Amino acid sequence: MKELRIRVLAGLFLGAGVLAWAGARLWDSLGTLPRVPGAAPVVLAVIAVILLATALSLRTRLKAQRERQPDAKGVDPLVAARAVGFAQASALVAALVAGGYAGTGVFLLEFLDIPARRDQAITAGFSVLAGLGVIAAALFLERVCRLPDDEDDDPDHPRRPN
Repeated sequence: MKELRIRVLAGLFLGAGVLAWAGARLWDSLGTLPRVPGAAPVVLAVIAVILLATALSLRTRLKAQRERQPDAKGVDPLVAARAVGFAQASALVAALVAGGYAGTGVFLLEFLDIPARRDQAITAGFSVLAGLGVIAAALFLERVCRLPDDEDDDPDHPRRPN
């Protein structure tokens, strides 16, 4: 699997943000605005916690395996590959979702004097923070599951002197 690039995630975030901002302006011109679900930051935070717990568990198991501890429980390569797949998918979706909420939140900043819109802006802000937490946890999990030989295949990674 190819490693996720921050540029790709940032591009998705910005693109979704611009589209959400334009969509919110258009939708508002029709007289309504879609609600920002109150469960969005909670769901994103739960996903971030699951990714982080998986990363910490795998890191501990891999460290014990590398140190050849007698009671070390190994990590099945398929489990690690699935974890990386889950991490990458989560990061991509979180970049889109967080960008969408960021665009909606930026639009709602114009209406902070209206209590309902202010509450939606706050929820959108928490959703963006939780989405960024998902991205950070996913990148950490991807880094934990990286093979030592992968560093030689990464063109952006500085080469070690021989």
